[in-house]
Amino acid sequence: MTIHPEIAKILATLPAPDGSPLNPEAMRAGGAAMVAPPEVRLPLHSVQDATAVTPSGEVPVRIYTPAEADAYGLLVYFHGGAFFLGSLDTHDHVARSLAKETGHKVISVGYRLAPEASFPAGLDDCYGVVRWAAEHRGNLGWDGKNLAVAGDSSGGNFVAAVTARAHDDGFPAITHQILFYPSLDLDFDVDRYGSLRENAEGYGLETAGLLPFNSFYLQSGADPADPLVSPIKRQDLAGLPPALVITAEHDPLRDEGELYGLRLREAGVNVAVSRYEGANHGFVQNFSWIPEFYRPFEETAAFLSKSAGLSGNAGLQGSAAQ
Repeated sequence: MTIHPEIAKILATLPAPDGSPLNPEAMRAGGAAMVAPPEVRLPLHSVQDATAVTPSGEVPVRIYTPAEADAYGLLVYFHGGAFFLGSLDTHDHVARSLAKETGHKVISVGYRLAPEASFPAGLDDCYGVVRWAAEHRGNLGWDGKNLAVAGDSSGGNFVAAVTARAHDDGFPAITHQILFYPSLDLDFDVDRYGSLRENAEGYGLETAGLLPFNSFYLQSGADPADPLVSPIKRQDLAGLPPALVITAEHDPLRDEGELYGLRLREAGVNVAVSRYEGANHGFVQNFSWIPEFYRPFEETAAFLSKSAGLSGNAGLQGSAAQ
């Protein structure tokens, strides 16, 4: 299917990459300038900024309570942005929609960004907040049932790495993992996945840009072969929590997300993979105002409503949006 016409209109306005060095500060400022003012954001029962005290330090979080209730499931959300972009503000609308549709209290994590803090700083912050949430269950009103982790793009990388760390540490509280078009393999050999060539140019995120975008995160000397850097390289995926993987048809990262889902299923993990036709990388953040691309939030809600995850025979699902 061709790219959705509304996405195509936006893509047509973007300047062609000119090979100039990336400027994190300028790019962050550009993202901040596009944040919607508070008065037009999706209303919820409450939205509060707080600080999670973790082994890696004090981490800013934003807590979204969808409605008044006695107790809630919890969803810890890691925003995307190639490990050096994004913030609590740029992804505020994503967290609000997740809270509204799932009925869960959402904790969005303002983790440290590269290049100021490269691997493993952001990962440590995300993992620390998940453990903080479990430890502060009373203050957060956790019902003791769902404790999900969700993230988009590089945030999806953190989801996979956090669930692996939790499993290896014997921390069993995470019940679900939700990955929106995740970046799971930071070895950018263009022949590794067909989608890296199929969607190399013209869809927003371009294959040639993957290495420079992610180099800030790797500049500490992180090894792309390390499963905590590239979670798809983890050999044993058995015992990880049920997973929902959302991919986009016109995304260079599409195939690695779908391969991760396949490998999870082969390891005995309950998993569903939904490919959104006509979509590009970042569509959940950038184009959820298009009705069919709002559906990942509803799909996440349905996934979380199954207390034990998906049935063992669920396997890989077909395309979710046409």
